[in-house]
This record gives sequence, structure tokens and C-alpha cells, in this order.
Amino acid sequence: MTTLPPILQAVEARGYKVFTSGDYNLNITGIRSPERVANAFDDRLCVTYKADGIWRTETYECTTDPGSPYLLRPINNYGCAVLVPGQYRGAYSIGKHRGQYLALVQTGKVQVYRDDNRDNILDMDPETIQNGYFGINIHKRTGESDTINGASAGCTVLRYAWAFERMMFLAGKQVSERGYKTFTYTLIEEPI
Repeated sequence: MTTLPPILQAVEARGYKVFTSGDYNLNITGIRSPERVANAFDDRLCVTYKADGIWRTETYECTTDPGSPYLLRPINNYGCAVLVPGQYRGAYSIGKHRGQYLALVQTGKVQVYRDDNRDNILDMDPETIQNGYFGINIHKRTGESDTINGASAGCTVLRYAWAFERMMFLAGKQVSERGYKTFTYTLIEEPI
């Protein structure tokens, strides 16, 4: 039996499902930094899969946190969305992010904390958790800024366009090679 890559060992150790059968059966894992100040690409997104039976892990810079504009002025009456760590089985599909371009869009329920104290520090109070459909997508940043700013209202945002395009290529491979049209997203926190 082949040993799982370290990121999948960390996912499995937390009691979550790991997808091991066949090629291009994607495991998409966000790794949130312990840093709680908003507006930095200080997290990672790993896509782990087999190709020709060999495990591969690709890691991209991202943020799993909302940007300052949404923390300071939430668009939801309950506060800004911050995705709760966990595994969201089959909760994502290929679709249009804000009707503009193909991304991994939320099509199943997820859980979010609601941060409503209007500062740049992420608050993750379990008493504020909501479960539902909030448009928490996995997409690319817009513009050239090295900060998050308005790129995320709670989504996972990849820092570089090339990384986003590569992730979407792999998502397309899962659909074409396996016929699986939904994607599971697992968000864990450091240390892993």
C-alpha cells in the first residue's frame, strides 16, 4: 500500500475522508495560517491527486480569509463570513464566480463564522456559526495588488493567475477522466 502524502495524512488524522481511488480524484485542502490579521496571502491551497498511479501534491499561495473592506463593512447583516475549518463533501462545482469566469463555486452547504466587530482581526466565535449557501467560492484574485482588499468576502482566493488556471485544469481533468462533477473542500488550520 502506498503511503499517503503528508497533507493527506494531516487530513485523515483529523477524521476527514481522503480520496484515494484512481487518477485525478482530487483532494483539495486549504491550510489556514495562525495569523489572524486580515489582508495577506498567508495561507496555502493544496491539490493532491494521483496521476498514472503516483501521488502528486501541488501547493499554491492563497487566502482563506476575507479582506479588510468586508471585515470593516460587512455585506451581511450578521457580519463578514469566515469559513469554519472542516470538510465540505461535494459542496463545490465548476461554475461562474459572480457570473464572470469559471471557478469552483459553492453548490452545497458550508459553515461560516460571522465577524461583526468591524476591525481587521478575524474573529471565530462558535456562537456565530451559520450553515448554508453563502457564495463561498474558490477563485482567483483580481487586480495586481499584493493584498486581499476586496478580492474576498470569505472565499478562498488564489494569489496567482497561473496557480488558479492550473487548479481549474486539474478540476477539469477530474470531470473528464472520472466523471465526478462535484469537489470536496477541506479546510484545516496550521500546524499540520
